[in-house]
Amino acid sequence: MAIETISSTEAFKALVTEVTSQKGYREPIAFGIARVDRGQKNAEKILQANFGLINWKENYGSAAVFIKALQEAKRDIDFSATEFVATINETFVENAMAAFAPYIGEATGDAHKNVQVIKTLANMEDIGKDFRIVFLFDDANATSVEAVYLKLYALSLGKAALRSVNLNGAFGVLNNVAWVGNTPYELDYLRDNEIEMKLNGTYPTVDSVDKFPRYLQHIVPAENTRILEASKVRMGAQLAAGTTVMPGASYINFNAGTLGPVMVEGRISSSAVVGAGSDVGGGASILGVLSGTDGNPISIGENTLLGANSTCGIPLGDACIIDGGVAIFAGTKVKVAPQELEKIKEANPNAVLENKTTFRADAFQGLNGLHFRQNSTTGEIIVRRSTREVVLNADLH
Repeated sequence: MAIETISSTEAFKALVTEVTSQKGYREPIAFGIARVDRGQKNAEKILQANFGLINWKENYGSAAVFIKALQEAKRDIDFSATEFVATINETFVENAMAAFAPYIGEATGDAHKNVQVIKTLANMEDIGKDFRIVFLFDDANATSVEAVYLKLYALSLGKAALRSVNLNGAFGVLNNVAWVGNTPYELDYLRDNEIEMKLNGTYPTVDSVDKFPRYLQHIVPAENTRILEASKVRMGAQLAAGTTVMPGASYINFNAGTLGPVMVEGRISSSAVVGAGSDVGGGASILGVLSGTDGNPISIGENTLLGANSTCGIPLGDACIIDGGVAIFAGTKVKVAPQELEKIKEANPNAVLENKTTFRADAFQGLNGLHFRQNSTTGEIIVRRSTREVVLNADLH
């Protein structure tokens, strides 16, 4: 039995209601159709998933259509599972086209993008086994490559907030591959064919070997966002409009990124978030939850400056400065003069700070208007109320 061609928007809504009313039906939190790259040696191994469109807590009518089209293509869906992944075929596409019939002519630009996906598939002569659909019913540990990529897309497209998506186990799901442009190669395939490929002159130029692709392999950034070297941003990073990522010592890992225009010349480790107007100076490093923060994710406030080659191991508020070369960890002992302590309290009326002159640095975490410096005579790390304003060059962002 196939879906009969829907003739009106009212009939479409009735179909959606029929589908969503079936026993056990669950609305997915996310879904999408991806073109997958399969292993050159093992075709059952999924190396990468390219989503033309992902849906994250939205477009539930389209989800119902896709579920109905799968069911008509004789695919049973386990709604009790945390995720469902299946290869789609021409029968699926034909049924989805029939259901979307009232919207086919309107599906251009930003209108009806799930319909555009199906129209594109319908115009292909043979979709073979290259296209897979994935539904996430819970934000649990992903068990498929497609599910991991769907979550990475949600982060990089800004559909999900940083640190809001469960990425536990992602490394164990993804395969370590050789990236040649946008094409992943199985390492075993290259090993097996190394002699012939090198002697025939067909051995590829490998750009990197990693489980994650580069951000720019999958994401079109905002118009005023600049990434001067593709290898500096990993897929799953999130870059707000106006962010500039310079070459050299810069890097933004997955599940990390910026909330507004930011200059990035240093490293933003996984789980680190940088506020608008801030500057991560050349070689500066914001630690991730696996690199010295004891699991404490670091957020940097707005208009904050991390000087060249500095290290930030605590969350900072707005308008803070860490001088170049200074390393601030949670347990770093910092000195503060009594008059500077009073100024810091005045700028942070809710802060609870004892009246003393030596603190662990994490006593100041999240506070605004701090300036961490090193006494060039004694070597002591000191903190004072910042008197400098951090302002990015508007022409560059």
